[in-house]
Amino acid sequence: MRIHPLLCLLLAVCAGLAGCRDAPENEKRAPAGVLSGVHETLPRVYARMPENIEWLTNDTDPVFASPNARKGGLFRAALLSFPMTFRVVGPDSNGSFRSAILDNQLSLINIHPNTRNIIPELATHWAFDPDKKTMYFKLDKDARWSDGRPVTGWDYAYTLTFMRSEHIIAPWYNDYYTREIEQVKVYDDYTIAVKSTRAVPDLHLKLGISPTPEHFFYPLDKEFTSRYNWAVVPNTGPYQISEFKKGRYIRFARKKDWWAKNRRYVKHRFNVDTVQYSVIRDYNLQWEYFKKGQLETFGLVQPKYWYDKSKTRVIENGYVHRIWFFNDLPRPGHGMWLNQDKKIFSESYRRLAFAHAMNIDKVIDKVLRGDYFRLAQPFFGYGEYTDTTISPRPYDVAKVESLMTKQGWRRADDGIWSRNGQRFSVTVTYGYEDHMPRLVVLKEEARKAGIELKLEKMDPSSMFKKFLEKQHDVAWMGWSTGMRPSYWQGWHSDNAHKPQTNNITNTDDPQLDALIDQYRESLDETERIRLSRAIQNKIHEVCAYVPTFMVPYVRVAYWRWLKLPEFHGTRMSGSLFDPFSSTVGGLFWMDPDLYDDTVSAMKQGDTLPPVTLIDHQFKVTKESP
Repeated sequence: MRIHPLLCLLLAVCAGLAGCRDAPENEKRAPAGVLSGVHETLPRVYARMPENIEWLTNDTDPVFASPNARKGGLFRAALLSFPMTFRVVGPDSNGSFRSAILDNQLSLINIHPNTRNIIPELATHWAFDPDKKTMYFKLDKDARWSDGRPVTGWDYAYTLTFMRSEHIIAPWYNDYYTREIEQVKVYDDYTIAVKSTRAVPDLHLKLGISPTPEHFFYPLDKEFTSRYNWAVVPNTGPYQISEFKKGRYIRFARKKDWWAKNRRYVKHRFNVDTVQYSVIRDYNLQWEYFKKGQLETFGLVQPKYWYDKSKTRVIENGYVHRIWFFNDLPRPGHGMWLNQDKKIFSESYRRLAFAHAMNIDKVIDKVLRGDYFRLAQPFFGYGEYTDTTISPRPYDVAKVESLMTKQGWRRADDGIWSRNGQRFSVTVTYGYEDHMPRLVVLKEEARKAGIELKLEKMDPSSMFKKFLEKQHDVAWMGWSTGMRPSYWQGWHSDNAHKPQTNNITNTDDPQLDALIDQYRESLDETERIRLSRAIQNKIHEVCAYVPTFMVPYVRVAYWRWLKLPEFHGTRMSGSLFDPFSSTVGGLFWMDPDLYDDTVSAMKQGDTLPPVTLIDHQFKVTKESP
């Protein structure tokens, strides 16, 4: 499993454009000298292998791909904005497009999306040391970087050197790979051990790290961030960036001779030849491109698309199919993140008043047609690690009145709370036009409670940069998730009051710090579950986060020439048409015969049976659609 605990912003990627011209040569070139193959390397010192290692593997879990899949085709996808960099560490790197790059960089092991057992990836076998801090790995000797070089144990050793370097300007990674990962031992070129600084439960979730191509980056220096800003770094996955034009598009090409293409858990996956992301800066405009057949898929999670805009010729005539697929996985922390370094949110009673002034239930009922579910807290869906007794704060004007009047605030002539010249007026920053109706309802309801919301829409990349630099009042966003709750990066004071960390609420609470430290140090699962729930209650008490919605399903429209397996998706499928993710991606394929059939029917004005699929196999909620 690829481990990158710095959580990324969860942004929906829809589909893109065709017909863009080749990238200029100066945008496709690697940094000068990097690929020359002539460089000094780190000293090679092999460790001595311990005896009596009990090697494990997994070649018996069910496969999750269709043998009917066909190779070929161009899958067109859309971006709302062009990424600020291709780097995956350092300034401006923690944006939505980062996942497309990381998903093509495999890790030592992965997690089966249905059984949740360990499965091989870059390692064929693994073993656990009795110290509960160390795992051993036998590497796949066939593994290759996209430039043809073998992946060896030294590429994993170099991961530590790289992530600890001051030159990458990534304090979080510097800290994590120093405080959390003690060392990588190389016993021979294809046998390694990764050691944690401390014993932890679920060790495999921590130590399944990715390699770093030493031959590409070594040596690092202070020019790293500029030199590699648009570099196409060698990877180990099925696709690689083949061309791009800044501000316009990015194209990935499938590796025809990919070393892993016949491995058990990837065979019959990653089928399209080319994936192209083109910049279409408006979601509604993306919908128009989709209806013209210039995008392969379009997300219909928003009710207006599922119920209203789906009443369109291409769907009613059967050229486009729809699917509503329920999944079962940890839920992203969508909500409103309050910056406690802003004076208005520096006191807990004002944060509480703000929370009680947000009428989330009305947004769900009136704007989202009851299809979304109210999220209770930022760590929901982790089984026993989630405290399901926590309830979100209800909309309560009387409660707001009580909290504010007790502290000497009075309503001004316009109805907004005011005291000593300060008004309860805050800016909510968001990145998607389609979220405006939700925010408009919240704004109207908040005014009834005496709080003024100013709405600020930004380009998603610029928005996220503002959040990481802690310049916001209220961040309207969601964080992606891992297999276990992770608290340190988003809630510990180590990451407060400084830019480029995930603690965007600037929470700085000694009691919470102590709980998080204990959680990180504990080996006992029962204790970790107790601490996890205690942390969630403390976060709820701090009230720097107002939970909004969770969506336990995927809804998408797709042209009928796209095919899915009979089972449609896995328990952990957050997208049915993800082209890259080694965990759940690349399950679909394109059928050229259906493409020709569909185009012919459209030209002749023939209609086909409309298709809407609803798949409940992994549904865990009681409500029906």
